[in-house]
Amino acid sequence: MPANPNTDNDARIAAVRRFNRFYTRKIGVLEQHLLHSPFSLTEARVLFELAHRDQSTARDIGAELGLDPGYMSRIVQTFLDRGLITRKPLASDRRQFQLALSAKGRQAFSRLDRTSHREIGEMLGALPSGSEQRLIESMTSIERLLGDPPSRPKTALRTHQPGDMGWIVQQHGLLYAREYGWGMPFEGLAADIVAQFVKNFDPARERCWIAHIDGVQVGSVMLVRQSDEVAKLRLLLIDPQARGLGVGKRLVEECIAFARQCGYRKITLWTQSILVAARGIYRGAGFVHIASEPHCSFGQDLVGETWELTLK
Repeated sequence: MPANPNTDNDARIAAVRRFNRFYTRKIGVLEQHLLHSPFSLTEARVLFELAHRDQSTARDIGAELGLDPGYMSRIVQTFLDRGLITRKPLASDRRQFQLALSAKGRQAFSRLDRTSHREIGEMLGALPSGSEQRLIESMTSIERLLGDPPSRPKTALRTHQPGDMGWIVQQHGLLYAREYGWGMPFEGLAADIVAQFVKNFDPARERCWIAHIDGVQVGSVMLVRQSDEVAKLRLLLIDPQARGLGVGKRLVEECIAFARQCGYRKITLWTQSILVAARGIYRGAGFVHIASEPHCSFGQDLVGETWELTLK
């Protein structure tokens, strides 16, 4: 029986609402005052904006935080009554006031900021080893997915570091199982390739690059020595969230530039005909499809393809 799309949608909505309830409890939003301070969450956000802006008006801050003008006006009046802010009319518009934290307001914000820093540090410190980075990466993904459509994010590349090899194997296993159903046999193949790379690594003629956006790993590729004149491109991977951003193109271009630097005369690679996006990247970089061979691997009938790029 086919899955009910309404049921699936209800389950997804319930999962998001469950996460919202969990997270609001975790950060204390449901408490009357934030971090046991005299400020509500919204008041703390207004304080933060005032502390990080040289010149502000209630209209500007309200628009930034999505606050009703009447609600924002009441917060401003409360802060004035407490002596936390000062205000003076704008020369360009006497109906608007420039707001700034007073000395008392800066002290209040400093205490709140220190408390927030300490409590978040304690929360991260209580996580099991290795979980902190996973949490940060997950938060970054949520922010990127739910935030305003950003300008094209900048991709940065670096060579591999301890821990990257395990990530490469894990991501290949997860991605290809989810998208192509290749399962454990393919993850085992990726593990073998990685193990050989680490065991025989020649830093003068071989490289592995990791692509990242905002510190989050989103792709990888290897260039290994096949002979004195031929290099082989292996394990190109782009995280689904980073597709369409030119990550694969950057990684392949880096391989080509390094191969030229090393004096290789050719780069070869082996891929599958169903990997349409990867084949497009190779073709765009100048690789030529030179051979095809049907085979049965990972529990499926596939067509393997050999591609080559002659380096001038």
